[in-house]
Amino acid sequence: MKTTHPSTVEDGVVVTLEYTVKVAGETVDTSEGHEPIQFIQGQGMVIDGLEHAMYGLSAGARKQFSVPPGEGYGETDPDAIAQVPLSEFPPEIPLQPGVELTLKDEEGDEMQATIVEVGDVNVTLDFNHPLAGEDLDFSVEVVALRWATEEELDHGHVH
Repeated sequence: MKTTHPSTVEDGVVVTLEYTVKVAGETVDTSEGHEPIQFIQGQGMVIDGLEHAMYGLSAGARKQFSVPPGEGYGETDPDAIAQVPLSEFPPEIPLQPGVELTLKDEEGDEMQATIVEVGDVNVTLDFNHPLAGEDLDFSVEVVALRWATEEELDHGHVH
């Protein structure tokens, strides 16, 4: 195991990061008021565009950059929009556009969907990530850097 702290972000480094993400000038996610995020660089724990922009930054560095959809949450996929019969929704679910749902498929796997439209017979659900198709404008500050432990690398996440 390496004993000194890394001087810059490279693969195998745990990055502690303060961040704000905006879409069209509106904040959609931020660590402000919360703990900064931590991830192991080079492990695919964050979107590609963020990971690529981090390489070479040192602790204390600040950076602003944009991430296109292809390096963020992908382009909007029209095939990920589905019509579901109104009768399949229990009465306790608020059927209104913009409501985000967690659903289970036949195998029991969870999926996220957003209600787009409620009709007389069907509900239109969008299974795309809410930020799909969006350019993401990041403001970041590297709070700290350290080498990931062997256990963290084996498990694929920060402990």
